[in-house]
Amino acid sequence: MTDDQWFRELGRYVRAVQEKKSIGIVALDVRGLTSLADAFIICSGRSNRQVSAIAEHVRRVLREAGIRPLHVEGEKEGHWVLLDYGHVVIHVFYEPVRNFYDLESLWTDAPRIDLQRLIHEERMP
Repeated sequence: MTDDQWFRELGRYVRAVQEKKSIGIVALDVRGLTSLADAFIICSGRSNRQVSAIAEHVRRVLREAGIRPLHVEGEKEGHWVLLDYGHVVIHVFYEPVRNFYDLESLWTDAPRIDLQRLIHEERMP
Protein backbone atom coordinates (compact mmCIF):
# COMPACT_ATOMS: atom_id res chain seq x y z
CA MET A 1 0.00 0.00 0.00
CA THR A 2 1.39 3.40 -0.95
CA ASP A 3 1.51 6.29 1.50
CA ASP A 4 -1.32 8.01 -0.39
CA GLN A 5 -3.52 4.90 -0.19
CA TRP A 6 -2.71 4.47 3.49
CA PHE A 7 -3.55 8.11 4.14
CA ARG A 8 -6.91 7.83 2.35
CA GLU A 9 -7.78 4.61 4.17
CA LEU A 10 -7.01 6.22 7.51
CA GLY A 11 -9.52 8.95 6.67
CA ARG A 12 -12.32 6.35 6.81
CA TYR A 13 -11.47 5.63 10.47
CA VAL A 14 -11.22 9.30 11.43
CA ARG A 15 -14.52 10.09 9.72
CA ALA A 16 -16.26 7.33 11.73
CA VAL A 17 -14.88 8.80 14.97
CA GLN A 18 -15.94 12.34 14.00
CA GLU A 19 -19.53 11.38 13.19
CA LYS A 20 -20.46 10.91 16.87
CA LYS A 21 -19.11 14.31 17.94
CA SER A 22 -16.03 13.00 19.67
CA ILE A 23 -13.71 15.71 20.91
CA GLY A 24 -9.97 16.25 20.78
CA ILE A 25 -9.31 13.90 17.87
CA VAL A 26 -5.63 13.21 17.31
CA ALA A 27 -4.14 10.81 14.76
CA LEU A 28 -0.56 9.68 15.22
CA ASP A 29 1.63 8.05 12.59
CA VAL A 30 3.40 5.32 14.56
CA ARG A 31 4.90 3.50 11.58
CA GLY A 32 8.51 2.81 12.34
CA LEU A 33 7.99 3.37 16.07
CA THR A 34 6.07 0.20 16.94
CA SER A 35 4.94 -3.02 15.35
CA LEU A 36 1.55 -2.72 17.10
CA ALA A 37 -0.02 -0.56 14.40
CA ASP A 38 0.61 2.05 11.72
CA ALA A 39 -1.63 4.69 13.29
CA PHE A 40 -3.27 5.51 16.59
CA ILE A 41 -6.43 7.57 16.65
CA ILE A 42 -7.17 9.10 20.03
CA CYS A 43 -10.40 10.89 20.89
CA SER A 44 -12.67 11.64 23.83
CA GLY A 45 -16.28 11.70 24.86
CA ARG A 46 -17.86 13.87 27.52
CA SER A 47 -19.48 10.95 29.35
CA ASN A 48 -19.14 7.19 29.67
CA ARG A 49 -22.28 6.79 27.60
CA GLN A 50 -20.89 8.96 24.80
CA VAL A 51 -17.62 7.01 24.83
CA SER A 52 -19.54 3.74 24.42
CA ALA A 53 -21.74 5.30 21.72
CA ILE A 54 -18.69 6.53 19.77
CA ALA A 55 -17.10 3.07 19.91
CA GLU A 56 -20.33 1.34 18.91
CA HIS A 57 -20.81 3.76 16.00
CA VAL A 58 -17.23 3.25 14.76
CA ARG A 59 -17.68 -0.52 14.87
CA ARG A 60 -20.99 -0.34 12.96
CA VAL A 61 -19.75 2.07 10.27
CA LEU A 62 -16.56 0.11 9.64
CA ARG A 63 -18.39 -3.23 9.73
CA GLU A 64 -20.71 -1.91 6.99
CA ALA A 65 -17.55 -1.22 4.97
CA GLY A 66 -16.39 -4.80 5.57
CA ILE A 67 -13.83 -3.85 8.23
CA ARG A 68 -13.96 -5.75 11.52
CA PRO A 69 -11.85 -5.19 14.63
CA LEU A 70 -9.38 -7.82 15.72
CA HIS A 71 -10.05 -6.95 19.34
CA VAL A 72 -12.24 -4.60 21.40
CA GLU A 73 -11.80 -3.75 25.09
CA GLY A 74 -13.63 -1.52 27.55
CA GLU A 75 -16.81 -0.89 25.57
CA LYS A 76 -19.23 -1.64 28.41
CA GLU A 77 -17.43 0.46 31.02
CA GLY A 78 -16.98 3.47 28.74
CA HIS A 79 -13.84 4.81 30.39
CA TRP A 80 -11.31 3.78 27.73
CA VAL A 81 -12.43 1.78 24.72
CA LEU A 82 -9.71 0.28 22.56
CA LEU A 83 -10.66 -0.78 19.02
CA ASP A 84 -7.83 -2.73 17.41
CA TYR A 85 -8.11 -2.95 13.63
CA GLY A 86 -4.57 -4.24 13.18
CA HIS A 87 -2.97 -1.39 11.28
CA VAL A 88 -5.13 1.21 13.07
CA VAL A 89 -5.83 1.30 16.81
CA ILE A 90 -8.56 3.64 18.00
CA HIS A 91 -8.57 4.83 21.62
CA VAL A 92 -11.85 6.38 22.77
CA PHE A 93 -11.52 7.94 26.22
CA TYR A 94 -13.78 9.50 28.78
CA GLU A 95 -12.10 12.93 29.00
CA PRO A 96 -10.75 12.71 32.61
CA VAL A 97 -9.33 9.24 31.91
CA ARG A 98 -7.62 10.53 28.77
CA ASN A 99 -6.04 13.34 30.75
CA PHE A 100 -4.78 10.86 33.34
CA TYR A 101 -3.15 8.44 30.87
CA ASP A 102 -2.00 11.15 28.41
CA LEU A 103 -1.14 8.80 25.53
CA GLU A 104 -0.09 11.70 23.33
CA SER A 105 2.81 12.40 25.70
CA LEU A 106 3.88 8.77 25.59
CA TRP A 107 4.09 8.96 21.78
CA THR A 108 5.75 12.36 21.36
CA ASP A 109 8.06 10.91 18.68
CA ALA A 110 5.06 10.02 16.51
CA PRO A 111 4.17 12.67 13.95
CA ARG A 112 0.64 14.04 14.19
CA ILE A 113 -1.42 13.53 11.08
CA ASP A 114 -3.12 16.61 9.63
CA LEU A 115 -6.81 15.75 10.11
CA GLN A 116 -8.10 18.42 7.72
CA ARG A 117 -5.92 17.08 4.92
CA LEU A 118 -6.82 13.53 5.88
CA ILE A 119 -10.56 14.12 5.61
CA HIS A 120 -10.13 16.01 2.33
CA GLU A 121 -8.00 13.20 0.83
CA GLU A 122 -10.42 10.52 2.04
CA ARG A 123 -13.26 12.13 0.11
CA MET A 124 -11.29 12.19 -3.15
CA PRO A 125 -11.84 9.31 -5.59
